[in-house]
Amino acid sequence: MDLNFLQSTLLFQGSSTEEIGAMLKCLGTKEQSFSRGTVILHAGDTVRSIGLVLAGRVQIENDDLWGNKSVLDSVGPGQVFAETYACIPGEPMMVSAVAAENCDILFLNASRVLTSCPSACSHHSRLVQNLLLLSARKNLNLSRRIFHTSPKSIRGRLLSYLSFQAVVHQSREFTIPFNRQQLADYLSVDRSAMSAELGRMRDEGILETERNYFQLKQSL
Repeated sequence: MDLNFLQSTLLFQGSSTEEIGAMLKCLGTKEQSFSRGTVILHAGDTVRSIGLVLAGRVQIENDDLWGNKSVLDSVGPGQVFAETYACIPGEPMMVSAVAAENCDILFLNASRVLTSCPSACSHHSRLVQNLLLLSARKNLNLSRRIFHTSPKSIRGRLLSYLSFQAVVHQSREFTIPFNRQQLADYLSVDRSAMSAELGRMRDEGILETERNYFQLKQSL
């Protein structure tokens, strides 16, 4: 286990490698690897562990009865998933967690994370505070998706999402964590229609794009 990497994550922020090593011994951790396309957690599952991505990327998806897919989030190295469900015992998941790439996941038992050890160590309390901060950020991400999918037109949804990415990266050039199909699912639009709209936006000089790389131009 790379304790230096864990120290760089938001979940373990503020803890030394020695403190993290001590915490791992009492948090009921388990490391697992998943190949691309594997469903890590199914909708309807009840979970007890928080997933921390060590390598690769996990996609949070929702599929309805007719097979329509919505991508709610993309979780990369150092980020967590399933924390809300793990902290509510017996609550079935409304989404699935799927390996978007080959990935390594560290699972932490939520009840042990939330319950302070007998010595009430400060680094365990810090871990709980960090988890609360992560959950709050997740809520913000879901709110942002609502903003991105609220415009009626495909162009409006693309401009909302890409404008936000430019702000996040503090640059008009950036790479997004989605391929074309994943971006279409995230924005709840048809992939072919979205690709056609991106082509028109490129022809109009609004942007340049290659796969998941985008460069936004000055004119709209």
